Amino acid sequence: MQIYLHIGLEQVGAARIQDVLASKREQLEAKGILFPRGAGGKNHTRLYMAVTDPDHVDTLRFNRGYIDPEKQRSLFNLVQQAILRDVAAVRPEKLILSASQLGASLARRSELERLKALLAPIEGEIKVVAHVDEQARLLARRYSAQVLEGRATSLAREMDMAGTADWWDDALLDGHQIVPENGEFLEIQHPPFWLDYARLQQEWEAVFGEGCVSFRAYDEALFYSEAVTDEIRAMFDIDQTIGRANAEEPPEQPAAAWVTRGRQMNDLFLQMLKSSDRLINRQLWRKFMNEIKVDGDPIAPGSLAAISDGFAKQNKALIKAHKGLNKASLTPDAALPDWDEADPTRGYRATQYLLSFLHRINKFTREEKEHKAAELAKLNASTEEAPAPAPTDEGDGITGLTAAARAIMPPLAVQNFEKLQGSSFKPHNDIGRVDETAEAAPYTAMKPRKLPKGSTGNIIVGCMKNEAPYIVEWVAYHRAMGVDNFLIYTNDCSDGTSEMLDRLQEMGVLQHRNNDNWKGNSPQQYALNQAQKEPVLKNAEWIVHIDVDEFINVRCGNGTLQDFFDRVPDATNVAMTWRLFGHNGVTELADDLVVGQFDTCAPKFCPKPHTVWGFKTMFKNIGAYEKISCHRPNKLDEDFKSRVKWVNGSGIDMTREAAEKGWRSSKKSIGYDLIQLNHYALRSAESYLVKRQRGRALHVDRSIGLNYWIRMDWSDFKDVTIQRNLPRLRAEYDRLLEDKELKRLHEAGFAWHQAKAAELHGMAEFEDLYQQAVALKLTEVERVAYALALDMES
Repeated sequence: MQIYLHIGLEQVGAARIQDVLASKREQLEAKGILFPRGAGGKNHTRLYMAVTDPDHVDTLRFNRGYIDPEKQRSLFNLVQQAILRDVAAVRPEKLILSASQLGASLARRSELERLKALLAPIEGEIKVVAHVDEQARLLARRYSAQVLEGRATSLAREMDMAGTADWWDDALLDGHQIVPENGEFLEIQHPPFWLDYARLQQEWEAVFGEGCVSFRAYDEALFYSEAVTDEIRAMFDIDQTIGRANAEEPPEQPAAAWVTRGRQMNDLFLQMLKSSDRLINRQLWRKFMNEIKVDGDPIAPGSLAAISDGFAKQNKALIKAHKGLNKASLTPDAALPDWDEADPTRGYRATQYLLSFLHRINKFTREEKEHKAAELAKLNASTEEAPAPAPTDEGDGITGLTAAARAIMPPLAVQNFEKLQGSSFKPHNDIGRVDETAEAAPYTAMKPRKLPKGSTGNIIVGCMKNEAPYIVEWVAYHRAMGVDNFLIYTNDCSDGTSEMLDRLQEMGVLQHRNNDNWKGNSPQQYALNQAQKEPVLKNAEWIVHIDVDEFINVRCGNGTLQDFFDRVPDATNVAMTWRLFGHNGVTELADDLVVGQFDTCAPKFCPKPHTVWGFKTMFKNIGAYEKISCHRPNKLDEDFKSRVKWVNGSGIDMTREAAEKGWRSSKKSIGYDLIQLNHYALRSAESYLVKRQRGRALHVDRSIGLNYWIRMDWSDFKDVTIQRNLPRLRAEYDRLLEDKELKRLHEAGFAWHQAKAAELHGMAEFEDLYQQAVALKLTEVERVAYALALDMES
């Protein structure tokens, strides 16, 4: 007997195939072909639910009551016996089992082994059949379907993965824990790992035998016509005639605007479910999705051309290997500008809809709790509480974790660590041409620049709050390597920062603006909006917005801005990617240069977590953009679209990726060879403690906890390239501090921070945080795994 496993995939006509098979079940049985009822009426979902790992709860198991491992084991036996009974009754030559979830959800080898075990009593050759479409086309449909089921993250995740050689592993490497009651399911929240068809074939053939997998082309016009039975005959190698099926209309794809509305709504739903005791079941969730529906064009596959490019080579090989495929089936749509989330239209605001939905959500929550309370009371009346299972001391089987990490990392972080081992997101330092560990000749003093009349030159606009010990070094450093002017905004300072900046303004070094009366969502954005009205910014040549813990590190020529500009003469925008520097074992505050104290940092290749590759933009003041934001200028003028040229830190063109959106580098655009932004987010452990106490300048309503330390304390690799600036930095630093008033203010500011650190050491909450931080020792891979598992602020 031949056993055919039709494993989908999703959104490629599996439901249509199953409908026709079910409608012709008796006709097929007369020909010796069994499409059994015991595994499910049409889609054999019972077969699928029986073989997932116990901890891999999907929407089907959740909604149909098979979460409990014991109930799932019973289902396994029931499905196996039901199929065996059907086989014994019909004695077929061919057995067809079809469940689209098999291909689209079984990501683990253990699950495929469990499926094989279920089928083991049935003697026969197993063949695996899957329909595929070109990946960008299929992703557009799959993502839309995921959103209508509850996905809260955008396609930007898949676009960031475009071109990866490890799509399967990368798609599964994510912080989404399976929490059914909170709407967190792998199938809904993760990128579709199975778009990597070559890996899909590899995984299934590793369990069911080499050569068992055959891919077939998805042809929508054929599938929904009367001739779909011709495809059924071909895919299951049926030589008898099957009567024609009824023609149907193919599924209509949701409008891109509706998908945007749904994703934004899902984000609010998931936040609510996580932070409250409210409940939403799938039926109510779908009803809400339909109530925010709007019409329009669906997501255009051509806007996902980067995905198509990444799979192009693989697809050529698949066409040669599978006779059921053809060139047209895996040829992408014509390329369009990169995908950007559609406008939700009509002034849509998800928060307003959530408020209107709350009454029904609260009513459902109340009724569900009353029902569960009644069930529990009934159970308690008839049974005694079972004893708790004895704890086990089994290891997690993960090798490579340090003992320190094993002691503190939560289970999800441990899982991420294991996934990282075979993923293209695994961090390393093996990119770039610069030797970062060797001492090199110091940079020489820069010749003073004479600015053209009316020009304010290269300008930094920045925001500060309680940064007194660090201001003079930061200003001196940037003056010594080519920054001509500074425009600094402060708010709510108590350590002398404002007074220091006022003194520097009196000395003609910079311009200071008080921002205490800021309005809007953040003091920083308000300051940037005000800065655009200032003559010093309007007359600038180049503009960059950076913070006082960020240092522009030019790694070519004599280390000056002009040396870098000479290497990229056509550039209008430079994405300076962060290099995160950890506390380097320095625990106490010291009145010493930051760039000299801290020289250990993150690896150059570290695409996750997303903050590691954040960038700040240095841009030419040509009027191309309407607005300055934290990381980049925004709102590109239509007239300048052909005139802007973005380059990365290696001087490589990245205009297509960055011209209109984005604030972090990708695996395609990362580069550090010519320029990087050294980011000393922590400095010493005591400095971090003070920073934790005051919160963040960007988001004043947020605090910084241990999660921030985990994300920012990178001390795995050494980079001393910035220290070539030390002689000219020291010369300018000393020159500035020859001003007695500035020196007094600097010393007073440092003393204020020392006193604040001592005060915080005396408070149990902060001392405990300090001790946890300095004791935390993680490798770079462990840190990525842990960061991905945390629900962290960025």
